[in-house]
Amino acid sequence: MTLPDPYAAITRYLKKQHVLTLACQADGELWCASCYYVCDPASAVLWIMSDVQTRHGTLLLRQPQVAGTVSGQPKSVARIKGVQFAGAARPLAGAAEQQARAAYVRRFPIAARQSATLWEIRLSELKMTDNTLGFGTKLVWQAAQ
Repeated sequence: MTLPDPYAAITRYLKKQHVLTLACQADGELWCASCYYVCDPASAVLWIMSDVQTRHGTLLLRQPQVAGTVSGQPKSVARIKGVQFAGAARPLAGAAEQQARAAYVRRFPIAARQSATLWEIRLSELKMTDNTLGFGTKLVWQAAQ
């Protein structure tokens, strides 16, 4: 079987999901957070909305390198799909923030009433397990250096 283009397959999956688990750390302090996100495949980024005063927000300001996961909860092992990612997070401002906020509000209309910070996670690595392609099949993508 010929495997699909890794980046296209992974971002197609990411666009269908809506919650990620974000792992962050700074100065020996570790934390995970669940965040709603929007995937922008054209820019290889994920956008999340979170106040800078949250525990993960304060960590991200100190150390932008992050890792995380996105996965569904199928009952059948044969249907398991999930993504692990690595990247760098930064709060957005100006035109970049406006673009991200517009996409975020389109996906999550209730967010229009929120003034929380929009963050960009610039993806550097994606790894997807997709058992629908055969048990344990992995698709891997890395950003150009």
